[in-house]
Amino acid sequence: MRVGVLTGGGDCPGLNAVIRGVVRKGVQEYGHDFVGFRDGWRGPLEGDTVRLDIPAVRGILPRGGTILGSSRTNPLKMEDGIRRIKDNLAKQEVEALIAIGGEDTLGVAARLSDEYGVPCVGVPKTIDNDLSATDYTFGFDTAVGIATEAIDRLHTTAESHMRVLVVEVMGRHAGWIAVHSGLAGGANVILIPEHRFDIEQVCAWVTSRFKASYAPIVVVAEGAMPKDGDVVLKDGSLDSFGHVRLSGVGEWLAKEIEKRTGKEARTTVLGHVQRGGTPSAFDRWLATRFGLHAIDAVHERDFGKMVALRGTDIVRVPIADATSRLKTVDPELYAEVGVFFG
Repeated sequence: MRVGVLTGGGDCPGLNAVIRGVVRKGVQEYGHDFVGFRDGWRGPLEGDTVRLDIPAVRGILPRGGTILGSSRTNPLKMEDGIRRIKDNLAKQEVEALIAIGGEDTLGVAARLSDEYGVPCVGVPKTIDNDLSATDYTFGFDTAVGIATEAIDRLHTTAESHMRVLVVEVMGRHAGWIAVHSGLAGGANVILIPEHRFDIEQVCAWVTSRFKASYAPIVVVAEGAMPKDGDVVLKDGSLDSFGHVRLSGVGEWLAKEIEKRTGKEARTTVLGHVQRGGTPSAFDRWLATRFGLHAIDAVHERDFGKMVALRGTDIVRVPIADATSRLKTVDPELYAEVGVFFG
């Protein structure tokens, strides 16, 4: 069988480990042949491919990013997009496709499989850890580690100048990175998209921290919103899936805190630093296992499924079910960490 592989959406640590797991087991145990499609869904749209074999995946386990490239191309919005994909798969003699990506990439895979008869298997990938049906997605653990280290470093400079430091982390609709890194890093305020924040309450927590002679650290997810406002946007542009570019809430928050408390405030936006670099041991472990189980599903022709982590087991779930809703932070968990605010 000839199998196509693509990586779509934002890059993250662990993508190469998935590719390696797929190819190594697929070639060695099943004798399958592989072709990589470049830059997400653009690859099958335009027939842009690269050969994938065992030599091609040697040494890529610890590398961040993706050797296949990625993009946010949406073939469902392209003229004759589905036909072009099916034609190019036929030209390449590809009998099955493994799509590695988040809600948008897998959403396309689900429609291709369920509505258009393209044999697809999904692998969940999202830094935000907000994809339902799986306990964790790879890349998340690395991002939390990077954010936690940044918070650790910022504590000392905040205390040296007795200023507020606001740390903006990724999290469009879900605050998993903010909650995990904020709790691990000893943040004094954690703000997430699931719970609109009261700026006056935030300032009260900041003031309380200064009264104890400590400089506060505020961790805010990029999609967090004030109670009486809306999401803060970098600009009004949209990607091909209709998402706006976030980032800016950290700077807005620092200005509001400084204006309302009279305390100096600064912002650190971690941005793409959270996506880059070598994956953590856990993300290498998880991504590799996802790859091994994804090629098993292909070999067994169990299409329309996504591999997922449940406890320590890798299971298969319908792709459509996995992308039907976002996995957000439970209010009880957020309340639990609130004991450290202020």
